[in-house]
Formats: sequence, structure tokens, C-alpha cells
Amino acid sequence: MSFNSIYDVSGSAMRAQVMRLDTIASNLANADTAASTEAGAYRALKPVFAALYKQTTEQQSLAAEVQMLGITSSSRPVEQRYEPNNPLANADGYVFYSNVNVLEEMADMMAASRSYQTSVEVMGRVSSMQQSVLRLGQQ
Repeated sequence: MSFNSIYDVSGSAMRAQVMRLDTIASNLANADTAASTEAGAYRALKPVFAALYKQTTEQQSLAAEVQMLGITSSSRPVEQRYEPNNPLANADGYVFYSNVNVLEEMADMMAASRSYQTSVEVMGRVSSMQQSVLRLGQQ
């Protein structure tokens, strides 16, 4: 696998993790938002990724990049609370809160951050290898 292919793979992984962190930030910002209807309640966003395999011409090696397919809404039910004094309460006195699980989002954020950091380290090591190869050529 060429150095450029490694950069492409790591770069696509980093872009995927940035998108993942963006959706997590949106979910955490809307974690405790209220709405007057179930349909109006915020639903957690989840990015959808796929591995995009491509055959490289040199030595017939296979590389996989991360492709963003889109963003979906969580199917988890929203929380319904009886709060008759809330100005957003419906006729029955219920208010609907987002379906964001803060603990799950924080764990997901830590995993995305670690994955991003791993991709940065891969790029750093590839760069170091390239510099070492250039030094060998000078000797």
C-alpha cells in the first residue's frame, strides 16, 4: 500500500469521526429539550457509515475508506412527563422530552475522540516513515 493510500484511509476515518462528533454535540445540546407534542420532540441523530473498498493498482492491494451514507434519527421513544404547569404541556398535562441518552452520547464521544486520535497517530507515523526513506536515499 502506498503512502498516499494510507493518508487517504486515515483522512477518511478522521472525516467520519468529525461527523460523528458533530452529531454527538448536537444531541448533547438538545438532551433536555421539551416539546408540546411527541412529533415535535427532538430525536437523537446517528451517522451511518460504510466501508468503501477500492483496489489499488500497485501490487493489487486492497484499501478501505470510510464513506458517510447519511444521518438517521433514533427510533428510541421520547420521554413523556406529566407536568401540567409547564407552558408546553398538552391538554392532558404532558410534556415530551428528547430521547437523547446523555451517558451513551458521552461514551460515544470518547470512542470517536480515541478513533480520531488513532488516525492522527497513523498519519504521523507514515510521515515519519517517509522522512526516514528520504534520509536513506541521501546516504
